[in-house]
Amino acid sequence: MTLSRMTLFREALIPMAAIIAILMLVIPVPPALLDMFLILNMGFAVALIILTLSVSSPLELGSFPTLLLLATLFRLALEVTATRLILTRADAGNVIATFGHLVVGGSLVVGLIIFLILIIIQFLVITRGAERVSEVAARFTLDAMPGKQMAVDQELNSGHLSEAQARAKREAVEQEADFYGAMDGASKFVRGDAIAGLIIVAINLIGGMVIGLVQSHMSIGTAASTYSVLTIGEGLTTQIPALLLSTATGFLVTRSGGGRESAAQAITQQLTRIPRVFYFVGLIFFLLAVLGIPPLMPLVFGALLIGFGYWLDTRQRQQADTQAQQEAARKLSAAQPAQALAEIGVDRLELQVGVGLAPLIGGTVGQGLRDRMAALRHKAALERGLMLPPIRVRDNLDLPMYGYQIRVRGGLVAEGLARSDRLMAMGGDLTGIPHAEKTQDPIFGTAAMWIMPDARARAELTGATVIDAPTILVTHLAETIKRHGWELLSRESTKLLVEHVRKTNATVVNELVPELLSMGEVQQVLQQLLRENISIRDLPTILEALADRARNTRDLDQLTESARQAINRAIIEPYLVNGALPAITLAPQTEQQLAQALVATEGGGRTLVLPPDVATRWMERIKATLESANTRSPVLLTAPLLRYYVRRFLERTFPNLPVMAYSELPQEQAIRTVGQIVLDEP
Repeated sequence: MTLSRMTLFREALIPMAAIIAILMLVIPVPPALLDMFLILNMGFAVALIILTLSVSSPLELGSFPTLLLLATLFRLALEVTATRLILTRADAGNVIATFGHLVVGGSLVVGLIIFLILIIIQFLVITRGAERVSEVAARFTLDAMPGKQMAVDQELNSGHLSEAQARAKREAVEQEADFYGAMDGASKFVRGDAIAGLIIVAINLIGGMVIGLVQSHMSIGTAASTYSVLTIGEGLTTQIPALLLSTATGFLVTRSGGGRESAAQAITQQLTRIPRVFYFVGLIFFLLAVLGIPPLMPLVFGALLIGFGYWLDTRQRQQADTQAQQEAARKLSAAQPAQALAEIGVDRLELQVGVGLAPLIGGTVGQGLRDRMAALRHKAALERGLMLPPIRVRDNLDLPMYGYQIRVRGGLVAEGLARSDRLMAMGGDLTGIPHAEKTQDPIFGTAAMWIMPDARARAELTGATVIDAPTILVTHLAETIKRHGWELLSRESTKLLVEHVRKTNATVVNELVPELLSMGEVQQVLQQLLRENISIRDLPTILEALADRARNTRDLDQLTESARQAINRAIIEPYLVNGALPAITLAPQTEQQLAQALVATEGGGRTLVLPPDVATRWMERIKATLESANTRSPVLLTAPLLRYYVRRFLERTFPNLPVMAYSELPQEQAIRTVGQIVLDEP
């Protein structure tokens, strides 16, 4: 048979079955053909109940309501046909007669009672229960349908689903609602079929007795025996398949859990999941044998159950060990490349804390610290134009209990103590505060005291500044970012900054990168600016200055000086006092001495080299001048040629001393000299 003929046969099979069932309602059928139809009906019911136990989802049998209706129609046709044969010929075929004699046996009364019990079970238990479950499932499914569709729409809007996936999910929701709605209606057919079966049985029994006595002139005993057997046989051959279909309906609509497994697999796995249940049941059987019940069967069943439970327990332990070994091997195999990569790379900015500070970084308690670190990154972007990487925070068991370390690119740059059970107080008169312990501010090195939390108000009344452990950590992080922020500017961050400028200043970016400078050279210039605490927020102006100077030189020092001159007003603004720039100058002869101390390096650059005694004397005079200057933050002014080298020479000893060149100052800028440094007298 070709594929097209097979398809045609499948499409015609269901309509043909429905037509045959309808014709059987009006056309007489011989007993032999009725036997065949009764056997097919029984086989169809058995197939459906096995099928409902084998599917993993009710939607896999979406046509079940239609099959249920078709089976009900066919069964009613069989009942009408059998009734016709019973009343007209007192012969309904071998199948009905066999079932009747099998149930009746030697007692007609017993047979009738058993038959009535089966009918009651069918009508009151199975059919009524399946109908109720179908009704509730349909109601809940329809109520949940709008919420499920809204969830699909949200996943589609958030990008978690494609349009095709969302359409498929919507169709699945609609199919589920249609299925349970149809099952609710189909259950009513099953219930009506059960009622019709009871009425037909009564008609067969009463009508048969009347026909046997009146038309066939049978005795009462013969008529009762003949028509009772046929009635019971007919009822069984039709109601047993009805009972199976009702049970199949119950299996399908009560299907829940089990994941993608079939109902049979889910039931067996769930029943055998806990082996100790079989131990307890086995012990109960042993107890029944002790209480006086004939011991053979309880002891045998108890031993079998305990043995089965032990076998399950051993099997589950072996499976768990095997799965654990496989999972460990899989994790090891999968983690080896990741571990190797993790060991190669380091976090650009990392905060490690001791055990005593671990509660501050996790859970809801640590949310405040995480929010403050996020604000710290935002502040760095707002004030300095620096895109900070995420701050990695983790505990370190090797640190002191309340100790912490700040690492930049894996290297230790700062450390200190921040006690979570105490507060740090600085300044004020803290001599009378009980249980105070001397310490040192880990950020600026000033003297401080650890005080109890309940002494905070008293310490603040004396004028002391009181901070807690999270504030210490955040403040130290902020100071570290200020000093080492230039090391955190990666090439990838530089690219992101430049691409951001390209959106509004595409001409200068296209002119500079990569025609005149590479991204790495731009990064180094920005790092040198950040190294001197200069904001790079005005990146378009910096890139324009680099584009102008890079046509003549690619020397990074000269390029940096050009960028400084381009943003000179932004550089001097933080140091102005009442509009004037407080400055410390170098004596002319000192500048001459320093210029003579410039030594060429192998790379083509130059560096400032002073004899140890001269360098020490110079550092002392700078320190004394800074202490005597009556201002908050003076700058050191030098000749343009010396500025860069003087800054590199002084940055280790005076990291916060800004060094500027005269050429960087705007022409209208007022200068207030607060000191002059003379290296050696002429």
